[in-house]
Amino acid sequence: MAKRSRAPQHEQRFLSDEPVVSRKRPKPPKKHQTEEKLISAKTSSKILKEALLQQKEMQDEGKNQGEDPFSAIVEKPNEGLDESEDEIEEFDGFLETQSQYNGVDEEVDEEEERMLEEFISKDAVKQCTLSDLVINKIREREEQISSERRPLPKMDTTVIDLYKGVGIFLHKYTNGKMPKAFRHIPSLELWEDVLYLTEPEKWSANAMFQATRIFSSNLGSKKAQRFYKLVLLPRVREDIRKNKRLHFALYQALKKSLYKPAAFNKGILFPLCESGTCNLREAVIVGSIIQKVSIPPLHSSVALLKLAEMDYCGTTSYFIKLFLDKKYALPYRVLDAINAHFMRFLEDSRDMPVIWHQCLLTFVQRYKNELAREDKDNLSYLISQCQKHPKVTPEIKRELKNSRNRGEVEDPMSIYILSFDYSVVAGIPNRNSLAFFHLPNIKLLPMIQVESEIQK
Repeated sequence: MAKRSRAPQHEQRFLSDEPVVSRKRPKPPKKHQTEEKLISAKTSSKILKEALLQQKEMQDEGKNQGEDPFSAIVEKPNEGLDESEDEIEEFDGFLETQSQYNGVDEEVDEEEERMLEEFISKDAVKQCTLSDLVINKIREREEQISSERRPLPKMDTTVIDLYKGVGIFLHKYTNGKMPKAFRHIPSLELWEDVLYLTEPEKWSANAMFQATRIFSSNLGSKKAQRFYKLVLLPRVREDIRKNKRLHFALYQALKKSLYKPAAFNKGILFPLCESGTCNLREAVIVGSIIQKVSIPPLHSSVALLKLAEMDYCGTTSYFIKLFLDKKYALPYRVLDAINAHFMRFLEDSRDMPVIWHQCLLTFVQRYKNELAREDKDNLSYLISQCQKHPKVTPEIKRELKNSRNRGEVEDPMSIYILSFDYSVVAGIPNRNSLAFFHLPNIKLLPMIQVESEIQK
């Protein structure tokens, strides 16, 4: 019987100690290596015209910035607020467990809140909502309307049924696409009546956020202002009143409303202060948005002017202080209006809250060199004889005393260089040398821009 041949035993190990080198696989050609289709002459012409137009706009902006070294006072669009329609459709919704302030809770001092309640108007008129506005319109046309039923505007029944169904959908909305019929509302002539059919007071918080994104992007400033005032603001105040805080989606909706700063001022801020019932909690929540989001100097100047001329309601000082802390260059008319605002309390026997004194201190710290001598004397008399605070008043006096008056030029003796010794080796200033440089005054915002914005 033949013996079986054995397989040769290799002394090499199955796995080599040397690293395995993989073969290079052929890669597909890069995009710039592939042949692309040529752009047509018509498309190329359009691109060239658009590029030239943008270049001209950039040159004009460069010229304007070159004339004013402090170009921060030039109005710029808010960054990070513009969104495409695709982003609106792909909304994933907000979690109910999310914090309403991105993880930062706004604390409210109970003692300060109690003091500010004394300045809240007791005879304040009820805030008008979209439902009140449309119902009043319908009642003007028809004298007899059953109070049991929700009155409906005169429209085609199919339209009414369609937007009633949209309202039911928005009542339960959490995430996903918004109905196409709803996205067309901003383009309708009777958009308020159609929006009324969806019953905005019953929308979910996420639906309100989505609606604010759509309306702030597609409505003009005046129409967006009405949406903010009649729909968004009442819902925000109601949520704060019920829950003692604001839903995260509604807080984000308020931030989106600043996409149009003029509409935010006229639709959110001014109605809130004019109502006479704005409490400290509402002021802190809305104020946190003003503090976080950049607002153009022009709209900030208009807001300060209007707030200073309003009837005082306690929380007005809180909003004024927030705008003053932005440290914008303000026109003299705005500074005079703020000064007159404080002088209105010359004969007020009430003890002003701490926020009032803090607001006055901020005003003096930021703009003491732009106040007239007479204004400083009046403010000194106010805090010495009428409105005093043991901790804040001495600071205000010190700021008023150590400042120059409006129109005065700083002493030229203070604008000099004590020594400026250059090193012999490398031409670097000596470490022991001291140099004092005079900084130019900030150019004030032209008042004609503020006046034109107020008249709008």
